[in-house]
Amino acid sequence: MTDTAIIEVALKTMVVALKLSAPILVTSLVIGFVISLFQSMTQIQEFTLSFVPKLVGVGVALLFCGNWMLHTLVEFTNELFVILPDLLT
Repeated sequence: MTDTAIIEVALKTMVVALKLSAPILVTSLVIGFVISLFQSMTQIQEFTLSFVPKLVGVGVALLFCGNWMLHTLVEFTNELFVILPDLLT
């Protein structure tokens, strides 16, 4: 197992993790920003106000992107299992 192979697998792992977390994190970020903007304009300082819209938004993001996320993870896992014997020698 060479250093280059380890770095390549680590890089692919980080890219897949970034791809899988991006829809959820971006959705939560956008909803949080909109709710914060609304709270600052209306002077409503309720901390629980942003929880329900974020929860619904993340659920919708998972509903729309879940299939793609699962396929991406399965492809990465299959690719990892294919190159695993080469990594061990």
